[in-house]
Amino acid sequence: MLNDGSGFKKVYLATGFTDLRRGIDGLARIIRFQFQLDPYDKNTLFLFCGKRTDRIKGLIWEGDGFLLLYKRIEN
Repeated sequence: MLNDGSGFKKVYLATGFTDLRRGIDGLARIIRFQFQLDPYDKNTLFLFCGKRTDRIKGLIWEGDGFLLLYKRIEN
């Protein structure tokens, strides 16, 4: 995903599992309404785990748009 996360002011990890079929709008909605946080907060990384523990999605606002990250961890 990101080899160097030192540029982030904050990193939030959603506990439990999230339906990783959700896209940018669905994840931003979770951030806004379930966690009462601002998805447009620059330099903040939001991480979501799937039901399968080897999959992670991340959402970052870059100032001009969202960056959606997806990582499947291999053995």
